[in-house]
Formats: sequence, C-alpha cells, structure tokens
Amino acid sequence: DWLQGPYFYQVYSSKVFQGVPASLAVVSNLFLTGFASTALFGPLVGRWCDSKGRKRGTLLFAFLYSLGAASTKSQILGVLLFGRVMSGIGTSLLFSAPESWLVGEAMSKESGGDYLGETFGLAYAGDALVAIIAGQLAGAAAGARGPTGPFELSIGFLAAGAALASFLWKENKAEKAVVSSHDGNTSSSADPTIRDALKVVMDDPKIMLVGAVQSLFEAAMYIFVLQWPPAVSAVVANAFGGTDGTPYGTVFSCFMASCLLGSTIFGQLVKRNVPTETSTSAMLTVATVAMGIAAWVSTSTTVVAMPLAALVAAFFAFEGCVGMYFPSIGTLRSKYVPDSHRSVIMNLFGIPLNVLVVSVFLSIKRLGVSGALSVSTGALALATASIFKLKSMSTAAKSS
Repeated sequence: DWLQGPYFYQVYSSKVFQGVPASLAVVSNLFLTGFASTALFGPLVGRWCDSKGRKRGTLLFAFLYSLGAASTKSQILGVLLFGRVMSGIGTSLLFSAPESWLVGEAMSKESGGDYLGETFGLAYAGDALVAIIAGQLAGAAAGARGPTGPFELSIGFLAAGAALASFLWKENKAEKAVVSSHDGNTSSSADPTIRDALKVVMDDPKIMLVGAVQSLFEAAMYIFVLQWPPAVSAVVANAFGGTDGTPYGTVFSCFMASCLLGSTIFGQLVKRNVPTETSTSAMLTVATVAMGIAAWVSTSTTVVAMPLAALVAAFFAFEGCVGMYFPSIGTLRSKYVPDSHRSVIMNLFGIPLNVLVVSVFLSIKRLGVSGALSVSTGALALATASIFKLKSMSTAAKSS
C-alpha cells in the first residue's frame, strides 16, 4: 500500500484516453470509484470476515489488491475502473480483517488485551519505518518502470504477506453474538449480521462516537491523500517557477518519518498510562489546526518560499497526527467495539467516510484543492468534538 500511495495520482494522470490526457476530474473519479465500492461492499465483506474468518479476509485482501495493482498497466478505462473496485473491496478488508484477527487472538490469551495499546503503537511505528523505505523503493521503481513500477513491485510484497499469514496465523472468527430483543429476551446469533451490528451501535453512544472519530478523521485523511501532490506542486510552481523537480517519493518518505514520530509518541504516552481518550483529544486538535493552515496556504498566490515552508510544515504536522491516530483508534476500538461484530461495525463506519470522500471528489472542480482541504478541516473539527465528548463520558463513567 505504501509503495502505491505516492504514485496514485501520477499513475492515473499519465493515462491517455482517446488522445486526451486524464484530467484531475478523471483521476478523482477513479479514486472515488474505490471508495464507492468500499462503501457498497464493506459491511458485507466485514460480515463475511467475522463469520468465515479474519485470516481468510486478510488473504482475500492480498488477492484483490494485487488485481487492482495489475490493472494500472492498462490504458483501458474499464479495466482501470475494475481495478479500483477490486482495490476498494480490498481496502475494506485491509482496515478490518488484520486488526480484528489481532484483537481476537489477543483476547483469547490471558491478559492479552492489556498489551493491545502498546502492540498497536509498535506495529504502526514499524509500519512507518516500512513506509519510509517503501517511498524510496517506489521512487526507484518509478524511475525504472514509469509510474506503474511501484504498483508492479507491490504485487510481490502482497504475495509475501499472504504467504506469511497463511503459514503463521491461526484462524479466528467472531464470538457468537448475544442480541436483546424488544421484549427483553436474549438470543444467540450463529453468524454476525449487519442488522444486529447496527443495533449494537445504536444502543451504545460510545461506539457511535468512536465511529464518528474514525469516519471523520479518515475522510479528511483520504481527501488529503489525493490533494497533497497538486497542492505541493502548485506552491512549488509559485516559489520556483516549475513542478518537474517535485520529489514526490522523497516527500512521501518524509511524511512517513512524521508518522513514525507520531506513533512513537503514542507508545511513550501508553507507557506513562495516559488515557487514549486524552492523547487522542490533543492529537485531533493539532490535526485540525494543521489542516486549517494547509487550506489557507493553498490559496496563497505569493511568489515566495514562505507558503511552501508553511504548507510542508502543516502537512508534516498532520502526518504526525496520522501516526498517532492509527494506534489510537485501534486501541479505542478494542476497548469499545465488541468482538462479536467487530469487522462489520468497522466497515459500517466506513459508509459515512466514503460518502463524504465521494461527495468531495464529485465536487472537485468547484472546490479545488483549497476547498477540499477546507472540507478536511471541518471533518477534523467534528472528529475533535466527538473525541472530547467520548472523553467526558469515559471520565464520568470512571467517577461513578
């Protein structure tokens, strides 16, 4: 995934359809196709993972993502759209199956859940290190094979990851759900259902708040993913008069270094017994301010280097928050989301996320880069309000 990330914009913008180069609108439509498929199929594949097995879901992710990566070699729009659908389904598996497997495996061990916060911190710190190296590998692959090079290389890593999961992981499935009916009786469901998952969410406001944080932050992040290359290019052009030398792979590696710093900070806070709700509140506040600065800077037309420095600093600060976010949200989900419906609920939270992202990209011509980043700022502000509410509820519960 990190190999593909810095060249997503370039690989699709390099396509030519009937003699016309792909526009930003076309690239955005390809991007949102993946999100639309995630929103449409996410809850279904989440239910499938919980009932059939999280290991199987992880292996299916590797296969579908490989199909999506292979499709970038084509110049046919239909093939590219098919690849984006496969990648969208794969994304819903990536962000639910491995984490659900980890939490399920940890909870099956005595006191295993006590170490999940630290485990998430270490995992995402390692993930950031891998991403830094991947950024350099992506640059080398792109130099040798063009913008499809990183996608071709990613297939090998997907195959290696699938092989490791096949041989090293034991399968685990969701616990049987116990659902209360309106008359007060309880019943066990052999397999988790989407309807039962919705009831679980609606009955617990804390789960809804965790879902709000997930949906809003990740929507802001995904909008940022497609908007940072044109934002940086525009400010580079204003400052230096050209964009040909913009080192996207190097910038991406610097982003990942910021993520590493963020995940490392999270790990240190966990060791100091700082509540995850407290650290996440501070992180989301910083993320909102950073994205607001980026949105403001992206509207500047001053031909000096200062806007570039401010934009890069804001983006680095946001990426540091991303590094804190993933172990934070993983810890919060392990605390508040029941194992019986974990993958389904995680994918249900993806529906509003994808609706927001798709809406932004359908309006990208009218919004522009600065408008899209402004929407991200608003989403982050709402996520900040949600985590402060969750923090107050958690504090009140401990007091009582």
